[in-house]
Parts: sequence; C-alpha cells; structure tokens
Amino acid sequence: MKNNELFIGLDIGTTKIVAMIGHVNEYSKLKIIGLGRSESLGVHRGVVNNITQTIQSIQSAVHEAEKTSGYKIDKVVVGIAGQHIRSLQHSDYITRQNSDQVIEEKDVNDVINQVYKLVMLPGEEIIHVLPQEYKVDGQGEIKEPIGMFGGRLEANFHVVVGQVSSIKNIARCVKSSGIDFHGITLEPLASADAVLSKEEKEAGVALIDIGGGTTDLAIFKDGIIRHTSVIPFGGNIITEDIKEGCSIIEKQAELLKVKFGSAWPGENRENEIVSIPGLRGREPKEITLKNLSKIIHARVVEIIEHVYLEIKNYGHEEQKKKLIAGIVLTGGGSQLKHLKQLVEYITGMDTRLGSPNEHLAGNNLIEISNPTYATAVGLVMNARDNYVNDDEQLEPEENDENEPVEPVGDGGGTKQKSIFEKFTEKLKKFLENAE
Repeated sequence: MKNNELFIGLDIGTTKIVAMIGHVNEYSKLKIIGLGRSESLGVHRGVVNNITQTIQSIQSAVHEAEKTSGYKIDKVVVGIAGQHIRSLQHSDYITRQNSDQVIEEKDVNDVINQVYKLVMLPGEEIIHVLPQEYKVDGQGEIKEPIGMFGGRLEANFHVVVGQVSSIKNIARCVKSSGIDFHGITLEPLASADAVLSKEEKEAGVALIDIGGGTTDLAIFKDGIIRHTSVIPFGGNIITEDIKEGCSIIEKQAELLKVKFGSAWPGENRENEIVSIPGLRGREPKEITLKNLSKIIHARVVEIIEHVYLEIKNYGHEEQKKKLIAGIVLTGGGSQLKHLKQLVEYITGMDTRLGSPNEHLAGNNLIEISNPTYATAVGLVMNARDNYVNDDEQLEPEENDENEPVEPVGDGGGTKQKSIFEKFTEKLKKFLENAE
C-alpha cells in the first residue's frame, strides 16, 4: 500500500493524544489499521501550555501507531478545539452590477470574502467560514444560488474564530515532532462526522462531545452546521471535585469516577462503601458511593446546563429550529453511568450515546468503537475526504493570496480550497519562517 493511500488523524486532547491510521478497503469503507495513544501532559483545556511535554506525547502516540500498523506517519490532519474557540452568526450581502446575468461562483466568493472585513478581537483570526443559506433579491432559504438571476445576493454564515497564538503552538508541536500538516479541522465537526447519520443532521441534532478539558457542541439542522461552541469544562473537573471532596489523590479520584461513578445519586444506597488505600502507612479511607454520586451529579448538572443554554440560545424552542433527533453524547466523559438519563431529565430531549462506528468497516478493532475515539476517527475521515477532493481537483485555480476562495454550499465535498487549507498553508509559512 502506498503512503498517500493512508489517512492519519491526530487528536491532541487534554487527557490523551491519539494518532490513528486508516485506509479505504475494497468496499470503500474506512478500516483503522493503526492506533497510538499517550497521556497528554502539556495541554490544559485544549490549549498547549508546555511545548516540550506535548511534543514528547505526540511522538509517543505516533510511534505506537506506526508500530501497530507497520507504516510510517509523514503527514496528519490535526484537530483544534480549546477554550479560545468561539463562533458567531453573521449576515452579509453584495449588490451585483448586472442582474440580467446568472449568479456565478465568483459572486458567491465575493460575499464570502466580505466576511474577512469583520473586525476581530486582538490576536484572533477567522479560522472557519461556513455558508448556511442564501437570499436572492429577498427570496430566502436558498441552498445553492449559482445559476439563478438576481441583483442582491445575501448569505448567512457560521463563523468560527480562534486565538492565532494557540493554533500556532499546536502547529509548532506537530512540526517539531517531525510530522507535516495535511489539514486542520475543528474537533466538534470531526466528532460529528464520525458519530452522526445524515438523517440526524437533516432532522436537527445536537452533538455533545465531553472530553477531558472541554465539552464541544455542534448543532445541525437541515443538513447544515448551525452552531458550534466549546465549553471550558470536561471530565477532568469532575475528577478534581472528587479529589477535593474525598481528600484523595487524583489517580484514585479518576479510578473512582470510572469504576463506581454515577451521574444519578438515587442509584446508590447509603451502605455501599468503597475503601481507598491510605498513603504511606496511613489508614484506608472509606467513601460511600452515595456521596461520590452527589459530587459527580452536581458538576455534571452544571456542564449539561451550560450546554443546554447554548442549545436554547440557538433557538431550539422555536418550532422551525426544533432539533427532532435530540442529543447525541460522545467523547470519553459520555461513558459515565446514567448520564443519558440525566441529560434527558434536564433537557427533555431524546438522547443516545454515539459511537464512531457509523462509517467504519465492520472488522475494525473493538476498541475503536469506544466514544473516546470519536474525534480521532472523524479526523481520519477528514483526511480521506481531503484526499478525494485533491484527486478531483486536477487544475487548482490561481488566486490572489489575500483573497482565499471559500467553500460553496454547506462546506462539504467542494473542489475549492477551504479556509482550513488556506489556514494550513499560512501556518506552514509561519513555521518555515520561524525556523
């Protein structure tokens, strides 16, 4: 197998770094052939705070993935998230000089390029622009305006903004690990690709990816991404509360959460007790599972209420924006016992647990179908889609460097360069100049 037929995703998370290698089998399904996982030591809430430790963790995960697959990793699609990511809705328009001619790709690109005139906060940059619906001369709900007649072309955009320094730090870590970029993807979008079906995206669904340091939200309706958000709380904050509440060390707190933790305190009886070994000859500690659940419950309710507020802000309570498919939970934190029931109780929305086996070949490792690997699988799928689009694009268009050509439509499967590809090129140039 040639190296360019391998698709590699690198998920740089707060608790773990995952390198995943896949290829397309004879049935055009994605088969994962290599998996490497290492503890993430230099990342806090999705943001790199120790370059050296992050490089070591990336190298460790990459080395393990190469060992299990027997192939060398040279370029990866990296996921970005973190508390510095925010999104906003924006509308813009152009007035066409000749309304007797049909709307062309150039007109759509002109509207998209208007978005770059938005003034961001210092140190921020637009990293993703997703066109949603278009309006032509006041006629709304148009998904594809090319070929129509009209003088005024309007569009609604979902704009994702991030701290340039945080993204450059991730880029520096990847480059210093001896790997090249194939692309950059927003992690909530990668997770959504891995666990959601086309029908769910069409009906309206909220994907909640509970990671170690952050909780990512992606809302889809009518097959289009409507809202994304990164909430700076995740599974680690629950572990921290157990550690403080029970006066034990972090390792023990994490083990307690995973083995005995429940998001629903009513499930445990008062007499159910776990004994924790004491430190250095000290007496063992006895912790009631009822108390443990109360600590977990309080923090989980806070996380869910934060997410539900975002869903309500999107407009879920309006009939037109209702999310019929409800909520899909994924990520490592989604495996907490009785979390599904608690989410349904707080939000009143149908909820299911999402595993990343929706688009994978049937004979993959059992481990891959764990929600913990949703983002990594999504990044591998993204690498595959980039490869397909690169293949289709026989003659790339020449563009002025300051005017990136944006995706048309819903941002999927287009032959034009996406903002992420442009952003990747910018990062590559920055890193070459920094060396």
